[in-house]
Amino acid sequence: MSRLKSCLLIFLALFSATESINVEVLNEEFTEALLLRPLPDRKVLAHFHFRSSAPPSERCGRHHHIFPKSIYQLVHKFQVREMELSFTQGRWNYERWGGFDPISSSNAKPPGVELWAEFDVPQDQVDYSWKNLTHALSGLFCASINFLEHSSSYSAPQWSFGSASGKLRYGTLPREAVCTENLTPWLKLLPCRDKAGLSLLMDRPSIYRGYYHSQRLHLKSDEFGASEMSTGMVLEQTLTVVLRPDTFSGQALQPSWSLSSLIGRSVSRKCSLSSSSNVYVQFEQNLVFEGDKLKEDGEASENAIPVGDGLEDNPLFELSLPPKRVIKELGNSQKAGSILHEFSVEDSNEFKPFDLELNWKLPVAWSCPQAPLQASRFLLGSGNERGAIAISMKSTKSNNVERTSSFDENECWLRVGIFQIVPWYVKVYYHTLKLFLDGEPQSSMENIEKIIVSPSEDKVSTGVMEMILRLPCSVNTAALTLEFDKGFLHIDEYPPDANQGFDIPSAVIHFADFVANMSFYDDSLKQVPILSKLQEEVPVVSYTEVLLVPLTTPDFSMPYNVITITCTVFALYFGSLLNALRRRVGEEERFLSGKGARKAGPLTLMISKLSAKLRGKPWESPKQSESGRSSSKYKLLAKVVLVAGVAAAWQFYFQ
Repeated sequence: MSRLKSCLLIFLALFSATESINVEVLNEEFTEALLLRPLPDRKVLAHFHFRSSAPPSERCGRHHHIFPKSIYQLVHKFQVREMELSFTQGRWNYERWGGFDPISSSNAKPPGVELWAEFDVPQDQVDYSWKNLTHALSGLFCASINFLEHSSSYSAPQWSFGSASGKLRYGTLPREAVCTENLTPWLKLLPCRDKAGLSLLMDRPSIYRGYYHSQRLHLKSDEFGASEMSTGMVLEQTLTVVLRPDTFSGQALQPSWSLSSLIGRSVSRKCSLSSSSNVYVQFEQNLVFEGDKLKEDGEASENAIPVGDGLEDNPLFELSLPPKRVIKELGNSQKAGSILHEFSVEDSNEFKPFDLELNWKLPVAWSCPQAPLQASRFLLGSGNERGAIAISMKSTKSNNVERTSSFDENECWLRVGIFQIVPWYVKVYYHTLKLFLDGEPQSSMENIEKIIVSPSEDKVSTGVMEMILRLPCSVNTAALTLEFDKGFLHIDEYPPDANQGFDIPSAVIHFADFVANMSFYDDSLKQVPILSKLQEEVPVVSYTEVLLVPLTTPDFSMPYNVITITCTVFALYFGSLLNALRRRVGEEERFLSGKGARKAGPLTLMISKLSAKLRGKPWESPKQSESGRSSSKYKLLAKVVLVAGVAAAWQFYFQ
């Protein structure tokens, strides 16, 4: 009976332990989603979204089953409140791919590496935490992020990134090359890695063959707050890729595509640790509007219905699989909203993989929603001494943007924020700031609402400019210019490819009165992470081009030539000097006498011996004459004098 009780107690203990583990696992959550969107220039946007969340450590402990341990250690060791890291190859085309939607505002990043982080540490420890964080991320993602550790490589924005605490640091590496060495550690943070789920679609050749790709990691934590409403840590991993299908059905038609033809793979199994795995196909607002016009104009068949109401009789396209549901966005008074078709991959397996296909029926042309102003940046001037940076903004006259605050039609202003950092060797004169509206020069102070300037310091800190412009809503073009001088670098500070030029990181343009988000009829969609993310109000942000500034570059072959000729002269000098000092005169005389004796032939020796015998004198071997001895001494002295003269001339020339 006692054995039965002990077995029962052990069984209850194991059952309670498994229940506690299950409760802890339920507190953690992982979701994955893929959003596909046709683009007007015959390309396709693929946006992967992975979200991992973990409860606060105070309530559920420090051990996690789904949340990556390496990220948890970064958060607690360096006390990171919020962080975003992106690896980008290519540049987002704001004119063709859009600039006024949540994906472009949040996932269109500058080329190279961009990192910003906000810490929950005292003010005097922020720079130290930033330095250690860059080293940890550099080893974690196999990148050169540790180059951002020096104060001349990062800055401290005041308000451009939504934080005014003074504990935020920002840095970028425009020339950082992005390859599979950065993608593999990024995939290891996923619970199923690339072995199951939507991550199976991440075929390396297909991704790096695209026109644009950006892998992003955004971390938000309130682990160090004393509030009971803390949510713990949330990690979002996104991969945005712009691909072009290999199939073409005609010059006018959009190319039809499928997942296997677009990416090269299909989903054969679901990630068992994911609570939801969905694929969404989004048709933008302007595309839906063009489809509705086809019905009204009678260009489609008589039985055609609007784009979002069906599949078989759709006038524009045909999907190979029926969607799980169709989600409609709230539109405005002029146009209907965009439409999302939701598909589930939970039933996919190796015998029936998920491979969605889209076929176009009619040619259609549309445009993506644009930001109020399209910004670009370029250099002015010539030569290696001075120049100017120009930021040009052109109105897009978009009718589909709505302001968040009410404004008077007679006094309408457009607030544009500009954040720009320049390296210390580009010495910007901020007092030369000039503003042009529609080609006419304007007073800068009348149109600048707020500005903060932090001049650069040689080899210590970068130059930072943050400003908010107040432009009239009727403006067509606006331009901003700043003059600068080009500095000089020490020869050790030049990179290996110095003749290519030096990069000035992209400027950040944000519109304070505009937000990009989507609104749906059903409020329950906020429970879906990717749809909840699309409904968040994010500021409209765009990045300018990376500038390539040529600096005065020395002739790196001249040091090689100087070193070569110097080594040659010193070799001749020391070689001759050592030869002259270490040579023994007695041995040389004996060598010369022996040489003279060897030169005498046998007939001469025999005659000399016979003559000595006839005269009754002993025979002596022939010796070197005194003239030969004196000539050898004179030669040795001449060599010493010559070497000393060369040394004196060399010393006098270089003094």
